[in-house]
Amino acid sequence: MLGILPYLINALLYAGLAYYFWRTRWAAAPAADASPGVIEQYAVLAPLVLQAALLAGTVFAPDGLRLGVGSVVSAILWLTVLIYWLGNFFYRLDGLQSLVLPVAALASLLPAVLPSPKPLPNTEFTVFKVHLLIAMLAYSLFTIASLHVLLMALLERRLHGGALPLVLRGLPPLLTMETLLFRIIWTGFVLLTLTLASGVVFSEELFGRAAKFDHKTVFSVLSWVIFAALLGGRHVYGWRGRVAVRWTLAGFLMLVLAYIGSKLVLEVILGRG
Repeated sequence: MLGILPYLINALLYAGLAYYFWRTRWAAAPAADASPGVIEQYAVLAPLVLQAALLAGTVFAPDGLRLGVGSVVSAILWLTVLIYWLGNFFYRLDGLQSLVLPVAALASLLPAVLPSPKPLPNTEFTVFKVHLLIAMLAYSLFTIASLHVLLMALLERRLHGGALPLVLRGLPPLLTMETLLFRIIWTGFVLLTLTLASGVVFSEELFGRAAKFDHKTVFSVLSWVIFAALLGGRHVYGWRGRVAVRWTLAGFLMLVLAYIGSKLVLEVILGRG
Protein backbone atom coordinates (compact mmCIF):
# COMPACT_ATOMS: atom_id res chain seq x y z
CA MET A 1 0.00 0.00 0.00
CA LEU A 2 2.80 2.43 0.85
CA GLY A 3 4.22 1.92 -2.64
CA ILE A 4 1.02 3.05 -4.35
CA LEU A 5 0.32 5.94 -1.92
CA PRO A 6 2.32 8.61 -3.86
CA TYR A 7 0.49 7.60 -7.06
CA LEU A 8 -2.86 7.95 -5.28
CA ILE A 9 -1.89 11.41 -4.01
CA ASN A 10 -0.87 12.37 -7.56
CA ALA A 11 -4.19 11.13 -8.95
CA LEU A 12 -6.13 13.02 -6.27
CA LEU A 13 -4.27 16.25 -7.10
CA TYR A 14 -5.21 15.89 -10.77
CA ALA A 15 -8.82 14.98 -9.87
CA GLY A 16 -9.13 17.97 -7.53
CA LEU A 17 -7.90 20.36 -10.21
CA ALA A 18 -10.20 18.76 -12.78
CA TYR A 19 -13.18 19.32 -10.46
CA TYR A 20 -12.14 22.92 -9.82
CA PHE A 21 -11.76 23.71 -13.52
CA TRP A 22 -15.06 21.98 -14.29
CA ARG A 23 -16.86 24.04 -11.65
CA THR A 24 -15.31 27.34 -12.76
CA ARG A 25 -15.00 26.82 -16.52
CA TRP A 26 -17.84 24.43 -17.44
CA ALA A 27 -20.60 24.33 -14.82
CA ALA A 28 -20.58 28.13 -14.69
CA ALA A 29 -19.51 29.68 -18.01
CA PRO A 30 -16.89 32.38 -17.47
CA ALA A 31 -17.05 35.82 -19.00
CA ALA A 32 -15.48 36.15 -22.43
CA ASP A 33 -12.61 38.24 -21.08
CA ALA A 34 -12.02 36.05 -18.00
CA SER A 35 -8.48 34.76 -17.66
CA PRO A 36 -6.98 32.34 -15.16
CA GLY A 37 -5.29 33.81 -12.09
CA VAL A 38 -1.66 33.22 -11.21
CA ILE A 39 -2.51 30.51 -8.65
CA GLU A 40 -4.79 28.74 -11.15
CA GLN A 41 -2.14 29.00 -13.85
CA TYR A 42 0.58 27.40 -11.76
CA ALA A 43 -1.46 24.98 -9.64
CA VAL A 44 -1.17 22.32 -12.37
CA LEU A 45 2.58 22.26 -11.78
CA ALA A 46 2.12 20.43 -8.44
CA PRO A 47 0.78 17.14 -9.90
CA LEU A 48 3.00 17.56 -12.99
CA VAL A 49 6.18 17.73 -10.90
CA LEU A 50 5.08 14.86 -8.65
CA GLN A 51 4.20 12.67 -11.64
CA ALA A 52 7.53 13.46 -13.29
CA ALA A 53 9.36 12.36 -10.13
CA LEU A 54 7.30 9.16 -9.86
CA LEU A 55 7.84 8.35 -13.54
CA ALA A 56 11.58 8.92 -13.21
CA GLY A 57 11.73 6.56 -10.24
CA THR A 58 9.67 3.93 -12.07
CA VAL A 59 11.31 4.12 -15.50
CA PHE A 60 14.96 4.65 -14.54
CA ALA A 61 15.42 1.50 -12.46
CA PRO A 62 18.82 0.20 -11.23
CA ASP A 63 18.66 -2.70 -13.70
CA GLY A 64 17.86 -0.57 -16.73
CA LEU A 65 15.07 1.36 -18.43
CA ARG A 66 11.69 -0.08 -17.43
CA LEU A 67 9.14 1.39 -19.82
CA GLY A 68 6.02 -0.74 -19.65
CA VAL A 69 2.57 0.07 -21.01
CA GLY A 70 1.57 1.74 -17.72
CA SER A 71 4.58 4.06 -17.77
CA VAL A 72 4.13 4.80 -21.48
CA VAL A 73 0.48 5.86 -21.12
CA SER A 74 1.30 7.84 -17.96
CA ALA A 75 4.20 9.63 -19.69
CA ILE A 76 2.07 10.45 -22.75
CA LEU A 77 -0.66 11.98 -20.57
CA TRP A 78 1.97 13.82 -18.53
CA LEU A 79 3.33 15.39 -21.71
CA THR A 80 -0.23 16.13 -22.86
CA VAL A 81 -1.03 18.05 -19.65
CA LEU A 82 2.35 19.83 -19.87
CA ILE A 83 1.70 20.91 -23.47
CA TYR A 84 -1.79 22.14 -22.55
CA TRP A 85 -0.33 24.05 -19.60
CA LEU A 86 2.29 25.73 -21.78
CA GLY A 87 -0.28 26.41 -24.50
CA ASN A 88 -2.54 28.12 -21.96
CA PHE A 89 -0.05 31.02 -21.87
CA PHE A 90 -0.86 31.73 -25.54
CA TYR A 91 -4.42 30.42 -25.97
CA ARG A 92 -7.33 30.19 -23.58
CA LEU A 93 -7.23 26.43 -22.98
CA ASP A 94 -8.28 26.15 -19.34
CA GLY A 95 -11.66 24.74 -20.42
CA LEU A 96 -9.84 21.97 -22.30
CA GLN A 97 -7.52 21.31 -19.37
CA SER A 98 -10.49 20.27 -17.28
CA LEU A 99 -11.20 17.50 -19.80
CA VAL A 100 -7.69 16.03 -19.94
CA LEU A 101 -6.98 16.25 -16.18
CA PRO A 102 -9.36 13.38 -15.21
CA VAL A 103 -7.67 11.15 -17.81
CA ALA A 104 -4.28 12.19 -16.45
CA ALA A 105 -5.49 11.28 -12.94
CA LEU A 106 -6.24 7.72 -14.07
CA ALA A 107 -3.06 7.48 -16.15
CA SER A 108 -0.89 8.58 -13.22
CA LEU A 109 -1.90 5.38 -11.37
CA LEU A 110 -0.93 3.04 -14.21
CA PRO A 111 2.84 2.69 -13.48
CA ALA A 112 1.94 1.27 -10.06
CA VAL A 113 -0.88 -0.93 -11.37
CA LEU A 114 0.87 -2.12 -14.56
CA PRO A 115 4.62 -2.19 -13.86
CA SER A 116 7.04 -3.25 -16.57
CA PRO A 117 7.94 -6.97 -16.22
CA LYS A 118 11.55 -6.42 -17.33
CA PRO A 119 13.90 -3.65 -18.52
CA LEU A 120 14.11 -2.71 -22.18
CA PRO A 121 17.09 -4.03 -24.15
CA ASN A 122 19.60 -1.86 -26.04
CA THR A 123 18.78 1.30 -24.07
CA GLU A 124 22.44 2.29 -23.89
CA PHE A 125 22.34 3.61 -27.48
CA THR A 126 22.02 7.40 -27.71
CA VAL A 127 19.95 7.17 -30.89
CA PHE A 128 17.45 4.97 -29.03
CA LYS A 129 17.03 7.59 -26.30
CA VAL A 130 16.52 10.32 -28.90
CA HIS A 131 14.06 8.09 -30.79
CA LEU A 132 12.11 7.40 -27.60
CA LEU A 133 11.86 11.06 -26.59
CA ILE A 134 10.68 12.20 -30.02
CA ALA A 135 8.16 9.36 -30.22
CA MET A 136 6.66 10.25 -26.83
CA LEU A 137 6.28 13.88 -27.87
CA ALA A 138 4.60 12.84 -31.12
CA TYR A 139 2.18 10.55 -29.25
CA SER A 140 1.28 13.36 -26.85
CA LEU A 141 0.61 15.85 -29.64
CA PHE A 142 -1.59 13.42 -31.54
CA THR A 143 -3.45 12.62 -28.31
CA ILE A 144 -4.23 16.33 -28.00
CA ALA A 145 -5.17 16.51 -31.69
CA SER A 146 -7.64 13.63 -31.29
CA LEU A 147 -9.28 15.27 -28.29
CA HIS A 148 -9.38 18.59 -30.14
CA VAL A 149 -11.00 17.22 -33.25
CA LEU A 150 -13.73 15.41 -31.27
CA LEU A 151 -14.55 18.55 -29.31
CA MET A 152 -14.59 20.61 -32.50
CA ALA A 153 -17.04 18.17 -34.09
CA LEU A 154 -19.29 18.33 -31.02
CA LEU A 155 -19.08 22.12 -30.85
CA GLU A 156 -19.84 22.53 -34.56
CA ARG A 157 -22.84 20.19 -34.36
CA ARG A 158 -24.31 22.04 -31.37
CA LEU A 159 -23.73 25.43 -33.00
CA HIS A 160 -25.69 24.29 -36.06
CA GLY A 161 -28.39 22.97 -33.73
CA GLY A 162 -29.06 26.42 -32.21
CA ALA A 163 -28.17 27.64 -28.73
CA LEU A 164 -24.86 26.44 -27.32
CA PRO A 165 -25.25 24.45 -24.08
CA LEU A 166 -23.66 25.95 -20.98
CA VAL A 167 -21.25 23.04 -20.65
CA LEU A 168 -19.63 23.92 -24.01
CA ARG A 169 -19.25 27.65 -23.41
CA GLY A 170 -15.94 27.16 -21.59
CA LEU A 171 -14.29 26.00 -24.82
CA PRO A 172 -12.19 28.37 -26.95
CA PRO A 173 -13.82 29.73 -30.16
CA LEU A 174 -14.15 27.17 -32.97
CA LEU A 175 -11.78 29.08 -35.27
CA THR A 176 -9.13 29.20 -32.53
CA MET A 177 -9.50 25.46 -31.94
CA GLU A 178 -9.20 24.70 -35.66
CA THR A 179 -6.08 26.86 -36.06
CA LEU A 180 -4.50 25.23 -33.02
CA LEU A 181 -5.52 21.74 -34.20
CA PHE A 182 -3.60 21.93 -37.46
CA ARG A 183 -0.59 23.52 -35.79
CA ILE A 184 -0.55 20.57 -33.39
CA ILE A 185 -0.95 18.08 -36.25
CA TRP A 186 1.85 19.74 -38.23
CA THR A 187 4.18 19.64 -35.22
CA GLY A 188 3.20 16.05 -34.46
CA PHE A 189 3.74 15.08 -38.09
CA VAL A 190 7.26 16.54 -38.07
CA LEU A 191 8.02 14.64 -34.85
CA LEU A 192 6.51 11.44 -36.26
CA THR A 193 8.75 11.83 -39.33
CA LEU A 194 11.77 12.23 -37.06
CA THR A 195 10.61 9.21 -35.05
CA LEU A 196 10.57 7.02 -38.15
CA ALA A 197 13.92 8.41 -39.33
CA SER A 198 15.60 7.86 -35.94
CA GLY A 199 14.06 4.38 -35.86
CA VAL A 200 15.77 3.61 -39.16
CA VAL A 201 19.10 4.85 -37.79
CA PHE A 202 18.65 2.76 -34.64
CA SER A 203 17.76 -0.32 -36.69
CA GLU A 204 20.84 0.17 -38.88
CA GLU A 205 23.06 0.53 -35.82
CA LEU A 206 21.62 -2.46 -33.98
CA PHE A 207 20.46 -4.91 -36.67
CA GLY A 208 22.40 -3.79 -39.74
CA ARG A 209 19.24 -3.10 -41.78
CA ALA A 210 17.13 0.00 -42.37
CA ALA A 211 13.96 -1.23 -40.68
CA LYS A 212 12.64 -4.23 -38.83
CA PHE A 213 9.50 -5.32 -40.69
CA ASP A 214 6.87 -5.91 -38.01
CA HIS A 215 3.41 -4.68 -37.06
CA LYS A 216 4.88 -1.66 -35.22
CA THR A 217 6.66 -0.47 -38.37
CA VAL A 218 3.61 -1.11 -40.57
CA PHE A 219 1.17 0.78 -38.33
CA SER A 220 3.63 3.64 -37.77
CA VAL A 221 4.12 4.11 -41.53
CA LEU A 222 0.34 3.88 -42.08
CA SER A 223 -0.15 6.62 -39.48
CA TRP A 224 2.46 8.80 -41.22
CA VAL A 225 0.71 8.30 -44.59
CA ILE A 226 -2.70 9.18 -43.10
CA PHE A 227 -1.48 12.39 -41.48
CA ALA A 228 0.45 13.35 -44.62
CA ALA A 229 -2.75 12.90 -46.65
CA LEU A 230 -4.72 14.97 -44.11
CA LEU A 231 -2.24 17.85 -44.22
CA GLY A 232 -2.05 17.65 -48.00
CA GLY A 233 -5.84 17.65 -48.27
CA ARG A 234 -6.04 20.59 -45.89
CA HIS A 235 -3.55 22.57 -47.99
CA VAL A 236 -5.00 21.70 -51.42
CA TYR A 237 -8.72 21.18 -50.75
CA GLY A 238 -9.22 22.98 -47.43
CA TRP A 239 -10.29 19.83 -45.58
CA ARG A 240 -12.01 20.45 -42.26
CA GLY A 241 -15.01 19.30 -40.26
CA ARG A 242 -15.95 15.63 -40.55
CA VAL A 243 -13.14 14.88 -43.00
CA ALA A 244 -10.56 16.16 -40.49
CA VAL A 245 -12.24 14.15 -37.72
CA ARG A 246 -12.08 10.88 -39.65
CA TRP A 247 -8.48 11.29 -40.84
CA THR A 248 -7.16 12.50 -37.49
CA LEU A 249 -8.77 9.65 -35.54
CA ALA A 250 -7.67 7.08 -38.13
CA GLY A 251 -4.06 8.26 -37.88
CA PHE A 252 -4.18 8.26 -34.08
CA LEU A 253 -5.64 4.74 -34.06
CA MET A 254 -2.72 3.51 -36.17
CA LEU A 255 -0.30 5.00 -33.63
CA VAL A 256 -2.12 3.32 -30.74
CA LEU A 257 -1.97 -0.02 -32.54
CA ALA A 258 1.70 0.54 -33.41
CA TYR A 259 3.00 0.69 -29.87
CA ILE A 260 0.53 0.83 -26.99
CA GLY A 261 -1.65 -1.94 -28.43
CA SER A 262 1.27 -4.32 -28.83
CA LYS A 263 2.66 -3.50 -25.37
CA LEU A 264 -0.75 -4.08 -23.82
CA VAL A 265 -1.10 -7.51 -25.44
CA LEU A 266 2.44 -8.59 -24.57
CA GLU A 267 2.58 -7.32 -20.97
CA VAL A 268 -1.00 -7.53 -19.71
CA ILE A 269 -2.56 -10.38 -21.69
CA LEU A 270 0.45 -12.59 -22.42
CA GLY A 271 2.53 -11.55 -19.40
CA ARG A 272 5.70 -10.97 -21.44
CA GLY A 273 7.94 -7.91 -21.79
